Amino acid sequence: MQRRFQQVDVFSTVPYKGNPLGVVLDGDGLEDEAMRNYSLWSNLSEATFILPARHVEADYRFRIFARDREYPFAGHPALGTARAWLQAGGVPRDPKQLIAECGAGLVPIRIDGELLSFASPPATRTGAIGRRELAEMLQILGIGTEQVVDAQWVDNGPGWAAILLQDAQQVLEISAQAPQRFGRWKIGVLGALPPSTPGGGFEVRALTIENGAVREDPVTGSLNGAAAQWLIDAGHAAAPLVNRQGAKAGRDGEVHLEMADGQLWVGGATNVLIEGSIDL
Repeated sequence: MQRRFQQVDVFSTVPYKGNPLGVVLDGDGLEDEAMRNYSLWSNLSEATFILPARHVEADYRFRIFARDREYPFAGHPALGTARAWLQAGGVPRDPKQLIAECGAGLVPIRIDGELLSFASPPATRTGAIGRRELAEMLQILGIGTEQVVDAQWVDNGPGWAAILLQDAQQVLEISAQAPQRFGRWKIGVLGALPPSTPGGGFEVRALTIENGAVREDPVTGSLNGAAAQWLIDAGHAAAPLVNRQGAKAGRDGEVHLEMADGQLWVGGATNVLIEGSIDL
């Protein structure tokens, strides 16, 4: 069956320099296996499927597949799906904010021209990373404990752990190696950008290690949101700030973070670059 499809570039003002997302606009009636098969085949970090809302306050519902896994929430899929829905003719109840429904619940998304921002959901896992787990992560990253300023679980769906290093250069110099032990890790690494950088913020890298392979995510909303909340709460940062991500993956990502009425908002540019149909 032919279904409407878009591919959206998220978190960059430069086309093809953000994080791509495949969006199936007519996901109603699709079996889980079909969603999973497309996500695996696409080789994108995530793909989403738009469905009719179940909650009375939601404008639409969407599901997120990262290859063979389904996530309750992830940042760039939230913003990319919102842009696709709007471009396909979706009209939110509130012209300044839409409400998206996903596995994590209701996610408000602010609309400010080309800039979309989601309300960062609360973390489902926080607190210190165990000594043995942290040592294993540092071994994967190839760095020593003397470079670590702080570390914490910042899981708001995908399973992120965050490690704060002394500066951006240390983050860029990391050359991760998969461990001999098979398993799955999602490690975010951050380091402060030079004070002269517009927007301040941090250099960010997001690494997924699974089944002996290392994969770097170009630009990651969920990690940036959860890590920023931790850094602000711990006194390592103050909003607003603009994080950079994707340099080592050949991208030019910018993630805007600001606090409003006690809520952290995570935003970025979103651009539909491919439109058509997909046979699913």
